[in-house]
Amino acid sequence: MPAGVCGCCGPLRPRYKRLVDNIFPEDPKDGLVKSDMEKLTFYAVSAPEKLDRIGAYLADRLSRDVVRHRYGYVVIAMEALDQLLMACHSQSIKPFVESFLHMVAKLLESREPDLQVLGTNSFVKFANIEEDTPSYHRRYDFFVSQFSAMCHSTHEDPATQNRIRVAGIKGLQGVVRKTVNDELQAIIWEPQHMDKLIPSMLYNMQEAEDFDRTGHPSTPSGHEREENPAALAESCFRELLGRAAYGNMNNAVRPVLVHLDSHRLWDPNEFAVSCFRIIMYSIQAQHSHHVIQQVLNHLDTHSKDTPRVRAGIVQVLLETVAIAAKGSVGPTVLEVFNTLLKHLRLSVDFELGEGSRRNSSTSVTSRSKENDERIVQNAIIQTIGFFGGNLPDYQRAEVMMFIMGKVPVYGTPCHTLDTVKIGNLGTKRIQAMLLSSLIMVTSGFKSKTMSAALPAPFLDPLFSISLMEDSELRQLVLEILHNIVDRHDNRAKLRGIRIIPNVAALKIKREKISKQDVGFMKKHGQQLYRHIYLGCKEEDNGHKNFELLFTALALITIELANEEVVVDLIRLSIALQDMALANEENMAMFIRCSIMALVAAYLNFLSQMIANPPFSQHVSKVLEMRNLEAPYLLPEHVFREKCSLPSTLESEDHSLYFLPSEIAESLAGPGYNVDRLSVPYVPQVTDEDRLSRRKSLVDTISLQVDILSNNQPDKSQLAEEITFETLKKAIDTTGMEEQEKEKRRQVIEKFQKAPFEEIAAHCESKANMLHNRLAQIFELTIRPPPSPSGAVTITSGHAQYQSVPVYEMKFPDLCVY
Repeated sequence: MPAGVCGCCGPLRPRYKRLVDNIFPEDPKDGLVKSDMEKLTFYAVSAPEKLDRIGAYLADRLSRDVVRHRYGYVVIAMEALDQLLMACHSQSIKPFVESFLHMVAKLLESREPDLQVLGTNSFVKFANIEEDTPSYHRRYDFFVSQFSAMCHSTHEDPATQNRIRVAGIKGLQGVVRKTVNDELQAIIWEPQHMDKLIPSMLYNMQEAEDFDRTGHPSTPSGHEREENPAALAESCFRELLGRAAYGNMNNAVRPVLVHLDSHRLWDPNEFAVSCFRIIMYSIQAQHSHHVIQQVLNHLDTHSKDTPRVRAGIVQVLLETVAIAAKGSVGPTVLEVFNTLLKHLRLSVDFELGEGSRRNSSTSVTSRSKENDERIVQNAIIQTIGFFGGNLPDYQRAEVMMFIMGKVPVYGTPCHTLDTVKIGNLGTKRIQAMLLSSLIMVTSGFKSKTMSAALPAPFLDPLFSISLMEDSELRQLVLEILHNIVDRHDNRAKLRGIRIIPNVAALKIKREKISKQDVGFMKKHGQQLYRHIYLGCKEEDNGHKNFELLFTALALITIELANEEVVVDLIRLSIALQDMALANEENMAMFIRCSIMALVAAYLNFLSQMIANPPFSQHVSKVLEMRNLEAPYLLPEHVFREKCSLPSTLESEDHSLYFLPSEIAESLAGPGYNVDRLSVPYVPQVTDEDRLSRRKSLVDTISLQVDILSNNQPDKSQLAEEITFETLKKAIDTTGMEEQEKEKRRQVIEKFQKAPFEEIAAHCESKANMLHNRLAQIFELTIRPPPSPSGAVTITSGHAQYQSVPVYEMKFPDLCVY
């Protein structure tokens, strides 16, 4: 009887259970029963409301099979679930998905690698399904944690370990694809998930032995790539970053920086550089400034770390900036430079501050730290230069002004940090570093007008530094000047100070000087001449200094010289020659001969540039005589290592020197005001003499006055006659000042002590006078002109028109014909 009852109750089971049971064969090795699976699929599609029950029943069977280690049936159950998922795309699939995810979680929780891989593959298939409506309650926290744990698998068998890691990465990729486009799943970008996702990918990328350090995948696409954890992790990493929106970028980059800190990957930093290359090439271009900002903040947090770590971070910043410079960098341009300049000063402080507390001559460790700080400084300068060099011209001009404002100049407020006192040596080091960065920023800078490239706030401190008693700083200033003035890339053709036999063979590019540049030379030309003049007689000048001075003169001639500037440059050259001959400052013979050689090289260049045969003939004659009798006055000889210098320079031998009278005679003609050549050049006195801390500079410089101009002035204007009356007036001015002070005191006393009515009446009279005067002005300016049609006048509230005959109207002379 019991057997008969069981036999009749079997058919009473629900149909979905019977259909599910039928897909399982007696022997799991036979696999899924395809015919019965088709029946189950047809039933699920026909009755989608039964999907949740089918899923729940399959989940129960799978859970029992997992516990009983009947893995063959587990595989069949997951295969059935996958086919049902792919076949059913209706809203009723939501409850079924919950059962499906529950079964996947069961498989991932097991310690069997095969089941973990099986569950991951099913999840990936599910992730590729596009659902019609978003899910309000589904969460993937468990899957993020479990897949991340699988990415860090340390299984004993390398092949099994590789399989588990690949499965974990695929699972994370599935989570990203499933959640990143779902507005209700934005929680995936929160830190608790990003702190698991991104380190898991980086860990596998870092572990690869054949990872390409250039930031590109080293393995080809296909099966090999799918089985390579590093390549797969990089692909997932790129996909994640490519989907990052504006507000999620910081959460995506921060775990990268934390991972690099935790694993000490800043020194060496090849992996860090490759990571940020991947980041910059994967994200949207408009989000680049977020990454740069994150790296800058990270550099600030590591400001007291070891030099090599800081250098590694700066080099990573260089890579990010190099990629972002051509695109949108947003508002971070000046912030990048501000942070880099701050860390440049900190590096100098650390280096020199440490040096003041140690015995640097004996400590090997201290020397290595010095070298490490130099690495940091060079990396910062390279970053500044690369970033600045790739900015558009208008931004580059702002950056140049910004950096120049950070250069400490004596006598002006210095932007120092609250660090150790580093003294004059540290200040010079900072000046040299900032000027070196300015050289890189100005490289390739081509401004249409010199006034835009060299405004007074930039030019004045730059020339103040050029008066410093430091050869290196003066060289840097001249190189900056070359970068800005050389707008046609002629500097390479002028390299080296020499007598150029044929200037035309250099094929120098030049254009006619513009009106704006003519105005610039009228305003700032004397500053340029003055600093070249003063820079020539410094005691520590070497071969390179004179080379740079020659190039500066040549570039000014090419880019900024009209007839008036040519005359000024000749006057400057003659003044340099006279200075070397007179030797009032007891200069060394090498400096004197070098100045003479500089003048020779430049006048040879100038005479050929202006194409004046008599001038060129005079220069050639002097050069021939020097070659025969005084080769030490030529650049090819004086700058040799072993050059015999004379004890004195004979000023009586006029054939060895350039004569103003000869030059004036050769230039006589239209265009050149040769009368000005007879006026000796004397540099101006400015405040820079005080700021530059030069020795006895004011004693050797007097005020330059151009007596002759293009138009002959009245002789009464040349000099003011000093008489007894003029002296008396000068003395009486003190009395006038006292009277002015007394008058001001009376006015103040009147407003303090006079009654209010008197003050009000006084102010009212002045106000009435002002209003009357304004009314007269407005009446004259606003009154409409007479018209033949008549003018409108208002009488007793009625408008009347009064016509004016044309013959009575007065017209301007230009309107009458």
